[in-house]
Amino acid sequence: MNKVQITRSPIDDSIYVERELANKAEIKQALKNANKAQRLWRKSSIAERAACCYAMVAALMSNEEEIAEQLCWMMGRPIRYCKAEISGMAERARFMVSAAEAALAPIVLEEKQGFKRYVKREPLGVVFVIAPWNYPYLTAINTIVPAIMAGNTVILKHSAQTPLCAEQFAKAFEEISPLLNVPHGIFQYLHLNHSETERLIAEPLVDYVAFTGSVAGGEMVESAASGRFIGVGLELGGKDSAYVRADADISHAVASCVDGAFFNSGQSCCAIERVYVHTSIYDDFVNQVVALVNEYKLGRPDDKSTTLGPLVKADNADFVRRQITAAITAGARAHINSDDFLLDKIGSAYLAPQVLTAVDHSMSVMTDESFGPVVGIMEVESDEQAISLMNSSEFGLTAAVFTGNIDQGISIGDQLETGTFFINRCDYLDPALAWVGVKSSGRGCTLSTLGYQSLTRPKSYHIKVDITQ
Repeated sequence: MNKVQITRSPIDDSIYVERELANKAEIKQALKNANKAQRLWRKSSIAERAACCYAMVAALMSNEEEIAEQLCWMMGRPIRYCKAEISGMAERARFMVSAAEAALAPIVLEEKQGFKRYVKREPLGVVFVIAPWNYPYLTAINTIVPAIMAGNTVILKHSAQTPLCAEQFAKAFEEISPLLNVPHGIFQYLHLNHSETERLIAEPLVDYVAFTGSVAGGEMVESAASGRFIGVGLELGGKDSAYVRADADISHAVASCVDGAFFNSGQSCCAIERVYVHTSIYDDFVNQVVALVNEYKLGRPDDKSTTLGPLVKADNADFVRRQITAAITAGARAHINSDDFLLDKIGSAYLAPQVLTAVDHSMSVMTDESFGPVVGIMEVESDEQAISLMNSSEFGLTAAVFTGNIDQGISIGDQLETGTFFINRCDYLDPALAWVGVKSSGRGCTLSTLGYQSLTRPKSYHIKVDITQ
């Protein structure tokens, strides 16, 4: 009998999904199916692959009501926001499909008498995608579509918190495959525990691993793949920062930073978790932030009036509570009265938002990833001080500067150790831009035409067409 994976809803801690974990025979069969399908799929044209991916996305979109409800119950996101992930997923997928022809086009070298020389990009084989729960469709699609467009096949292992997302992807592929003569096995999913996930990474038929999750999870993936000489893409944690200069539009900066910090209850790798504000506008900025955060309504996410749902687990919420308590004990000032948010209590996944000032980098809340609805705000006196504080983190996923001086903002961005840099916005992925982290935020690249490079290998052709020379 297979082991059972249980998913509890953060809404009320009830059991929402129970699924049997894949056994060794099922894992072996999935690998065989993926390998067999890939030998056929690599021969398909870009147009055939595009038709498959466009149809798969359309099938998912046609089921968005059910998907939105599942997201709400599996991860606790307010229902009013759940459909946006499906439309965002579709936007990313369609862009990556449209980018494939240019990204996969051969590189033809300049003419050399008697020779043809060019470089083609070939698929790797079987791509193993390990996806997280916090943006379960957006993060998974970053690799699924470009992998398939490049001629690979995909096996998806989704988070134990969001197993139905994997099943929705599979349902969409199953629906469109007979219509387009797509080989069985180009997309499969497996529900796996940690030990079986490690063993699958070590399997000879796995040619690439794409992981999104914690730093500890990334270390596990690297260790499991060690010695196999395969590519590993890692999108890990963040402690993303924003700097609000004296010349910034304060109301715009407030709205952007608050949304960047508290959307999805702060459960985003690129959430704004620390803000540095020039002393000349500091008090005004803080006052506006506090006023806006107090407008959030913490409640059951299946209530359409709720704007702030629970964290995914009570343990996660209690970790953030400990960070907040430790910061206050060390001298930080809390601006939000948690008693105004009635569902907030120790041991509950429901956590009131919090804004902290009088913080510094001796506090965990300013250095360790919170992944919850809390933000620390520090006063700074110069660009140089802000840059130094922003770069002091072990993470480097995104950073943002709010300013009326674009040239100066770009100059600051050039000095920041980050994968993505924003001016006058934050917490957003443009699929036309490479998504990449530095330091402990990971390595590798997804999205944009560059995202295809890690999912293919270059193959050089050096052809002597005139053997008389």
